[in-house]
Amino acid sequence: MKVKRNKSLKRTLFITYVFLLIITVIPTIYSIIVFQIHTQQYNQIISNVSTANKINSIAKKDIPAELWDIICGKKTIKDGKQYVMLEEITKGLDDMLSSEKEASGRQTLKVASRANTTLFRNVHMLINQMGSGSSVTQNENALDEIRTITALFSDIMQDFIVEEIESAYKTNLSIKNTSIILTVLQTIITILAVLISINSFITVSAAIQKPINDMEKLSTKVAKGELTAQMDIPHVDELDTLAENLNTMTKQIDLLIQKNMEEQKNFQKAEMKALQAQITPHFLYNTFDTIVWLAEEEKYDQVIRITKAFSDFLRISLSKGHEWITIQQELEHIKNYLTIQQIRYADILKYEIEAEPELADYKIIKLVLQPLVENAIYHGIKNKRGRGMLKVKVSFTDKDHKAIRFLVEDNGAGFTEERLKEVRRELARGAEDSEKLTSVYGLYNVNKKLKLYYGEKTEGLEIESEAGKGSRIFFTIPCSEKEE
Repeated sequence: MKVKRNKSLKRTLFITYVFLLIITVIPTIYSIIVFQIHTQQYNQIISNVSTANKINSIAKKDIPAELWDIICGKKTIKDGKQYVMLEEITKGLDDMLSSEKEASGRQTLKVASRANTTLFRNVHMLINQMGSGSSVTQNENALDEIRTITALFSDIMQDFIVEEIESAYKTNLSIKNTSIILTVLQTIITILAVLISINSFITVSAAIQKPINDMEKLSTKVAKGELTAQMDIPHVDELDTLAENLNTMTKQIDLLIQKNMEEQKNFQKAEMKALQAQITPHFLYNTFDTIVWLAEEEKYDQVIRITKAFSDFLRISLSKGHEWITIQQELEHIKNYLTIQQIRYADILKYEIEAEPELADYKIIKLVLQPLVENAIYHGIKNKRGRGMLKVKVSFTDKDHKAIRFLVEDNGAGFTEERLKEVRRELARGAEDSEKLTSVYGLYNVNKKLKLYYGEKTEGLEIESEAGKGSRIFFTIPCSEKEE
């Protein structure tokens, strides 16, 4: 009887380990497969949304702009890139269509493909029409029709992006449901493991219970947003893969968030470009008014001088779309701006520009000095009685030529000590509403731009000022002979 009982105990222990192995492996495999499927779905959705945004931008903005340049004579038909852009749109649509699984998404992409075909046909007709010597009015009418088509195409792509977002939402719900299922399975496994372990061997419980607790703790931390949380590998064959996948999953989520932050940074750079465009109209209107006034006064020499300065000012402002220009170009830009302002404010404004010749060919992110000079004129010199003096100085900070210092100095009204502290605070932290930045809005944009493009290589704007005696605004950047 004892022999039979001993064999029965061994058999029970063996069955226990086999059963534990099975119930542990099943949820592990299930979780791996489900999370891989969801990861693939998310990656495809992100890829499709990114591609859709890209071709939407090309169709809505780049192609009309390219055709307008050709119509205006800024580009020849041969130099135009409209067909390259159309091919890029076609390729993007084909790629998304081949990977899209949802029927509604495929239908939307097919509609977009037909709109793209119509767009291609109208662009080709416009090019042929221009080659045949059509009038500007005819070309503009054709371009208006193309803009209508691109607007329709943009609406279709926006619908597709919305559908992809809805698909992402469904995938997220599926992940939540999977998590619930996994939690239920893990709970059942825990209960069974405890009950079986009581009748078999205490070490079985110790080998399984701790990893399960670790997984539960990890899932709780991740749910609370602790994406750097990791769990210890339990060194149990059935659970090691699951633990590693969970750790990898948390790392991947963190990497995706970091990538999104980088994309947001790029978006901020694009936003800064838009802010640059906002300073143009006010200055442009005043300059044209001055030219008209000078012409009426028959001051033709000054008309020629201010017109040439304004033309050079706009040329450098545009810089053919380049974000980086040489320091010499930046100083020429400031000189043209000050020439215009000196003609407007002849009685109150004098200026000096001083720069070491060796600095001419070094690169700088464009349009960072003009807002500082404008601020010195409008908030410093104009508020001072008598003639004001403005100085712009550029020099190396050391003998090794590792950094360059830019200084804008005026003898205007200056800041009170209290106002200077407030300005420094606003430059450092900004404001929830940018309109509340009042007079330091231009300085804030320059400071943000320096931080955005140079990062930790610059301290941003520094201000020294005394009420009634003027202000000194300066910043330092690393020497660079090419775009960063």
